[in-house]
Amino acid sequence: MSVQVVLVHGIRTSATMWRAQVAHLEERGTPVTAVDLPGHGSRLGEEFTLDEAFATIDRAVQDAATRGPVLLVGHSMGGLLSIEYVGREEPPPVAAFIAASCTSIPRGVGLAAYRFLARRFDSLPDRGLGLTNRVLDRTLPPETRPDFGAGGYAFDAQDTALASLSVLDLLASVRRIRVPLWFINGQWDQLRVNEKLFASLAPHAELIVVPRTTHLVTAMRPRVFNALLEVALTTIEAST
Repeated sequence: MSVQVVLVHGIRTSATMWRAQVAHLEERGTPVTAVDLPGHGSRLGEEFTLDEAFATIDRAVQDAATRGPVLLVGHSMGGLLSIEYVGREEPPPVAAFIAASCTSIPRGVGLAAYRFLARRFDSLPDRGLGLTNRVLDRTLPPETRPDFGAGGYAFDAQDTALASLSVLDLLASVRRIRVPLWFINGQWDQLRVNEKLFASLAPHAELIVVPRTTHLVTAMRPRVFNALLEVALTTIEAST
């Protein structure tokens, strides 16, 4: 049975952010599913709720697990949700897990500041899209530049999604994860703040910091991230 990959995107973006990874996996013949969380991408009209977000991940994982061992990969908000999901007291059928750009506890002053800035950008006439585009133009390579916003931006779901993250018990969840686990962060990622704590709670995990890379590690250094996918895939394939 071949390894199945499930990809979970970050806040505001959609499944399209994974185009470089989907292309790589399809080229190697590895089945892959990139989900859209509620209120994002093809589901922009829906309300974001944690229950439906977890249900979305679980449906994709349970379906993939009928065909082979599952590698779950989550980025940013998708990574935080996936940490909570993989670390359930009754573990889901996940064979290995990559948590990218998500080693931060979404609570307190940090989360409040993030929500404040997000609301300020959202209050601009273009909802901050012009500034977003300028930043992406300057930081992402041409081959991945269109991918981050190709599915639209989830402006309406953003604050609700951010607020909901505060109830996650990530530290307890990390402690319960027993499958092979990789924390992958960009060198300049603002969500690296608790990476040493996360790594200490999962002694079997590997912490990988990609040099000269921001929070958008999957799109800024797609070949590096794809190489790290290969590490996880090879690990699973060697054990089956």
